[in-house]
Amino acid sequence: MQPAQNTSQVLIVSITPYFLEKGFLWFKENLKKILNAQKSQTFFQDNVLYLEKDQVFNLSLLLRKLEEMGYEKVLRISEPGEFSQQGGIIDVFPINTKNAVRFDFLGNRIETIELLDAAVEDEEKAKEILKKKLKSQRLFSDLKGLKPGDYLVHLDHGIGKFNNLLSHNNENYYLLEYSEGDKLYVPLGLERKLSRYVGFVEPKVSRLGSSLWQKTKKKIKEGAEKLAKELLGIYAKREIAKRPAYLPNDEFDSAISSNFKYEETPDQSQAIQEVMKDLEKTKPMDRLVCGDVGFGKTEVALRAAVKVVKSGYQTVLIAPTTILADQHFQNIKSRLQGLPIKVALLTRLQSKKEQKKIIEDLKNNKVDILIGTHRILSGDIVPLLFQRDETGLLIIDDEQRFGVRQKEKLTQLRSKIDILSLSATPIPRTLYLSLSSLRDVSLIQTPPEGRLSVKTFILPWSIKIVKMAIEQELKRGGQVYYLHNRVETIDLTKKALQDLLPNVKFAIVHGRMREKELVKIMDNFQQKSINVLIATTIIENGLDIPNVNTLIVSDATRLGLSQAYQIRGRVGRSNIQAFAYFFYNKQLKGKAAIRLAVLKEAEELGSGYRVAMKDLELRGAGNILGKEQSGSINKVGLNLYCQMVAEAVEKFKE
Repeated sequence: MQPAQNTSQVLIVSITPYFLEKGFLWFKENLKKILNAQKSQTFFQDNVLYLEKDQVFNLSLLLRKLEEMGYEKVLRISEPGEFSQQGGIIDVFPINTKNAVRFDFLGNRIETIELLDAAVEDEEKAKEILKKKLKSQRLFSDLKGLKPGDYLVHLDHGIGKFNNLLSHNNENYYLLEYSEGDKLYVPLGLERKLSRYVGFVEPKVSRLGSSLWQKTKKKIKEGAEKLAKELLGIYAKREIAKRPAYLPNDEFDSAISSNFKYEETPDQSQAIQEVMKDLEKTKPMDRLVCGDVGFGKTEVALRAAVKVVKSGYQTVLIAPTTILADQHFQNIKSRLQGLPIKVALLTRLQSKKEQKKIIEDLKNNKVDILIGTHRILSGDIVPLLFQRDETGLLIIDDEQRFGVRQKEKLTQLRSKIDILSLSATPIPRTLYLSLSSLRDVSLIQTPPEGRLSVKTFILPWSIKIVKMAIEQELKRGGQVYYLHNRVETIDLTKKALQDLLPNVKFAIVHGRMREKELVKIMDNFQQKSINVLIATTIIENGLDIPNVNTLIVSDATRLGLSQAYQIRGRVGRSNIQAFAYFFYNKQLKGKAAIRLAVLKEAEELGSGYRVAMKDLELRGAGNILGKEQSGSINKVGLNLYCQMVAEAVEKFKE
């Protein structure tokens, strides 16, 4: 960073904290007030730091004050709100000046003050770049439930271990421990500088005063900016795309909402309103509805589909499995009974004759809502749906479950039509904040009224308890899911259970079965002609059968945390008390023990966020944003990385 000009003739520089609105460039008009303040050894007036050539000011105190004023320590300054140090040279980019400033100290005396070539067009823009930066720091802090031993990331000093909260010299501090016995006292009120470390590996604790952290941060910031550009490229086309607004709500929409058999939760109502507003604009919608299992995301999608159809356009709903697509078809068809809306199902399950008939109906605009699997993305279907003006809305259920090629196809469609994505995996708050810069996100976090939490038991294997659990459920007229996640031995398991309970009707489903057979068994189970469904993790996503209220998992150690949580969400989908039994065969230890302990702790409704965060810590944050980002995430933690991405997105959007 080179000096722009010699400014030794300028007496005073003001540095405004970037959490204040007020600020001035040079305080010549207030010279008398400032000099009087200096005589009494006070260099602050109205929370503004005043510095001048030949002033004696403790260098360490200056660095601390800059941190407290909200400035971020970096390797090399480039934008307002940053400062850097190299020996006795301090570079600062005040938010109230057009240029950055260099202070050259000799001991504790400011020998020279120079303007640098880093500059912004105007002071108002500089102030705005904070305000945003400061807001970003606060949003990504995430310190709830902090415990001694937790790893924290300090924005200016790197990764340390939280020791405790303590008082020192009548002030309260967060005490962080760094390598080589270094300790950092962070005053209460500066929480925005701290974020919880979430990553895949045991983090490397930093050494205080080293430039390594600034170098690491600079490199990762460059990577975050590259990712931000890629993300913005995907969404740039949508920013300029236009389409006619859909019709406002009327009796048609009221008819759908009135036959909804549950009371809408506040979150659900909010999500519906947000989607309706999106559809009444001329800009295509791209909204993610994210919520816990069984919290009513599908209803939001149905209301959107009806609004689009009554406006004269088609809706397409794509699901990751045949079972789920078939269930959506049955439920939506039932809800729309009596209304002039044609619903069709298209999967590889149907015969060629049936598929041909649906394709002909699509060509002749005789289908209002098409539901299907990735068959919808086949070469003969895509032109009929996505290269004509008739299709208005694409609903993607559990987008994360689709493969890379399918995701690429879905991404290519994004600029052309309205997109509503449903996610059953609650995303971490930090990731939500990053995504919200690019996509609109609705969170459904409130359980339906009358919903009870699932009573969860973590137990060593016991055939007696299995027998008791099945008998108790059948006695009250319910049904049971029995999870056995090994196709090779699932038939033997059925035989053993049939011998144990000869009067009980058992059936098997798994991913290697023919799809027609799968759907037939699921229909029979839904019609209650089967008591116990022995299944692999094929039942993990989306199934909604309120009469099933006992889950038995034969070997829970083979499941991931989020997977176990999703499977538990298949029961307890009504106001009847549900039970989940997670058995383990060997001594419970290591990550399996942690996963099941977290599952037990997350027994209450709406615990998906906590589960998602713990799952991230156990399996690695890179799985969320992509494996190429995992290394960067591990070095600075998910929270700080997402903050960098969000800030980069804002920067490039401007």
